[in-house]
Amino acid sequence: MPTPFPADVRAAPEGIHPGDLVVARAWKFDAGPHWVVPGTYLGADRTGHWIFQPGGAFVARPGAAFFAESDAVCLIPHRGAGADVETDQWVATFYDASHPGDFRVYIDVSTHIGWRPLAPHGWEVHSVDMDLDVVRSTTRGVYLDDEDEFEQHRIDYGYPAELTALLRAGAEELVAAVSEGRGVFAAVEDGTSRTALDWLNAARRAASSSAKPEDDGRRPAASAPTT
Repeated sequence: MPTPFPADVRAAPEGIHPGDLVVARAWKFDAGPHWVVPGTYLGADRTGHWIFQPGGAFVARPGAAFFAESDAVCLIPHRGAGADVETDQWVATFYDASHPGDFRVYIDVSTHIGWRPLAPHGWEVHSVDMDLDVVRSTTRGVYLDDEDEFEQHRIDYGYPAELTALLRAGAEELVAAVSEGRGVFAAVEDGTSRTALDWLNAARRAASSSAKPEDDGRRPAASAPTT
């Protein structure tokens, strides 16, 4: 990848603990910085690592910034074979009915996903956003978004042909998995992922149990869902 994208990312965050700070840091393929979203580590399951991104969090990229209007959880899939899909080239954000928009699942097709430790504690998870998005909406259903941006950047940034084919195939698989409600994408009536809702509720319980972070800067740890 072009610099300054870090080359020393790890496949997994060894020694991470629930309650640790996690900063999700995305890039574009030309090494331009993209979205930065802070959150709190919740835990891991068979699909990947879960991060709580609370309402009110400051979300920014060059030229744009806002405070998140609702809670969300972000899923970083395990490297290698996913639990519910073959591809691991993605990062997913899940919302529930508290979200003011119509999104319930928003998957950024991504590559070069990896972790780096933060000082004095915590982690950042890096990814290269590859334009294509798989969305589950309460008004539009499941659809693949930003195909035009992908095609333009494929030319402008010089996406390798092998990577292009891999990402297209992965996006198609993700559309099918979300449409079928496979595994982690299985939904309750309003389209919210059942698994994500469990993690959201666990995070909210942990947050409400303490009015302020612990003295070492960590937020209260959420108990992993049992489902």
